[in-house]
Amino acid sequence: MFKILVVEDDKELLSLFKHVLIKNGYDAVGACNGREALSALDNEYFDMIISDIMMPEMDGYELVRELRESGNSIPVMMITAKDAFDDMRLGFLSGTDDYMVKPINTNEMILRVGALLRRAQMINDRKLTFGDTVLDCDSFTVTQAGDSQVLPQKEFMLLYKMASYPGKIFTRRQLMDDIWGYDSDSDTHTVDVHINRLRERFRDNKDLSIVTMRGVGYKVVKL
Repeated sequence: MFKILVVEDDKELLSLFKHVLIKNGYDAVGACNGREALSALDNEYFDMIISDIMMPEMDGYELVRELRESGNSIPVMMITAKDAFDDMRLGFLSGTDDYMVKPINTNEMILRVGALLRRAQMINDRKLTFGDTVLDCDSFTVTQAGDSQVLPQKEFMLLYKMASYPGKIFTRRQLMDDIWGYDSDSDTHTVDVHINRLRERFRDNKDLSIVTMRGVGYKVVKL
């Protein structure tokens, strides 16, 4: 499930946007201004941001500029009452990916959210880079400081899935369903076996590590 951060100081609009997103199958979390949004991003992983522009403490322009200057490429859609071309131009120059003007057609918003998320996946999903380690989804290859090895498909997809969301905890059941499929006859112990194999392969890797969350599951962390 995609997780979206909605940044809006109007409580009624924030509640509406969250409701519409959740109704359409997304996980939505709210923040009242750019400062709260940055704090949320420090503590949780999000796939996308929907942000108002005019907000107290830190507005949408500042939020996006700070994200882009720090190297964060998370997709951002701005929603605002400003409809002048110069305002829209400033939004795109700050690093915004899409722009909607209030009053919002929520059906159109959902279509744009889906398009942005698909576009982000098309750009990012084929290859992941962690320092000197590169995961290439097209060849199931992991390259570390110039040395490459081809992984068995299930091992690669398991690592790639977790590495796509560094810091996010995946339960064994989630990993089982995503990698082996809902109708697989294997049990979740299979996940543990593959995790142990991956740890053995990359025990000397200095860029990423697989962490066990006791009683919950696993996550990949950047070192």
